[in-house]
Amino acid sequence: MIKKEEKERTTYFILTPFQTPNFTQQSSFFTFISIIISTVFKFGYQLLTMASNASNGEHKATKPPPTPSPLRNSKFFQSNMRILVTGGAGFIGSHLVDRLMENEKNEVIVADNYFTGSKDNLRKWIGHPRFELIRHDVTEPLLVEVDQIYHLACPASPIFYKHNPVKTIKTNVIGTLNMLGLAKRVGARILLTSTSEVYGDPLVHPQPESYWGNVNPIGVRSCYDEGKRVAETLMFDYHRQHGIEIRIARIFNTYGPRMNIDDGRVVSNFIAQALRDEPLTVQAPGTQTRSFCYVSDMVDGLIRLMEGENTGPINIGNPGEFTMIELAETVKELINPKIEIKMVENTPDDPRQRKPDITNANKLLGWEPKIKLRDGLPLMEADFRLRLGVAKKQ
Repeated sequence: MIKKEEKERTTYFILTPFQTPNFTQQSSFFTFISIIISTVFKFGYQLLTMASNASNGEHKATKPPPTPSPLRNSKFFQSNMRILVTGGAGFIGSHLVDRLMENEKNEVIVADNYFTGSKDNLRKWIGHPRFELIRHDVTEPLLVEVDQIYHLACPASPIFYKHNPVKTIKTNVIGTLNMLGLAKRVGARILLTSTSEVYGDPLVHPQPESYWGNVNPIGVRSCYDEGKRVAETLMFDYHRQHGIEIRIARIFNTYGPRMNIDDGRVVSNFIAQALRDEPLTVQAPGTQTRSFCYVSDMVDGLIRLMEGENTGPINIGNPGEFTMIELAETVKELINPKIEIKMVENTPDDPRQRKPDITNANKLLGWEPKIKLRDGLPLMEADFRLRLGVAKKQ
C-alpha cells in the first residue's frame, strides 16, 4: 500500500506542469494522455508549416537593413565616398582602382592576399592620402567602414584555381559571405564580379542572363564555376532577406596590361609565346570560340553597374567572337609572323563557345565595348615587352 501511494505521488508531481489529473478512474488517465498527444502533434505541425514557408521563400526580413554612414546625409559637409575593392591588386582590380582614384571624392581601400595579385600593380598609389592597401584574405572577416564594396577577390585563371580548388571555392563562398556581412553591418552597396563560367558549356548561343547554364558540378573547373554560382545565390538571398543593395556582373574574357604573363589564359599565353619565339599552342580542335573585352571597357561597365539602379546579373563583355585559330593567327600577324601554330590536347570541360548577349548592358547601363581586339592586343604587347625585357624588332 505504501509503495502504491509513493508511485502515485511521483507520477502526480511529474505531470503537474501540464495538468492535475485524477487517477481514481482509468478513463481519466487515458483522456489526459490523449490531450498530451494532441498538443504535441499540433505543435509539430506548426513547426513543419513554418519550415515549409521558409523554404518556399516566404521568410521576410523583420527589420530594414542598416542605413549608410550619417556622413552621407550631412547638410554642411560632404565626405568622400569610401570604397573597398577586394582583389584590388589583381589584373582587373588594379585598373578599377586607377579609375576610382581619378575621382577626388573617392577614398579607396584595397584588400588583397597577393595570391595572384601584386603590389606592383598599385605602386603609383601607395602613399597617396586617399588610398589604403591591406594584406588580407577575404575568407577572414574584415572590419572597415565603407560605402561601396567591389568584390573581385578570387583566382580567375585555370592554372591558379586548379592549383588550390578548395581555397578557390572557400574564397567564393566564405569570402562572399564575409563581404555580404560587412555590407549588411555598414549599409554598403556591394558588387560581385561573377563570370561567364556560370553558363558552363552553353547550349544557348549567345548567352543571355536568363540562361541557367550547363555546368559540370564535379569537374576540375567546378570550384570556380559552381563557386561563382553559389556566390550569386548568396548575393540574392542577402538582398531578399536583409534588403542589401547588390549588383552582379557576369564578366566575360578580359585582356589587357597587367595580366599575369604565364597565367594559362589564352591571350596572355599567345602573346608571351610570340615574344619568346615559341610556337602558339592552340588547344584542339581550335574551333572553340571566345569573346575578348579590353580591360578599360570592362572597368567602365563595372562602374556603370555599381552607380546604376539595376541589381543584375548583367553580362559585361565584348560580343565579338573569335575561334582560337583566328586569335592565334591575329597574334602571329601583329607580333611575330615567323612563329608557327601548334595544336595540343584540350583540357577537360573546356566550353565550345562563349559569346555574351549584352542587350541588357546596352539598354540598362548605356554600355558597349569600344576597343577592338586588333587595337587592344598591341597595348598588351607593349606591357608584356616591358615586363619580359624583350625589345621590339626593327
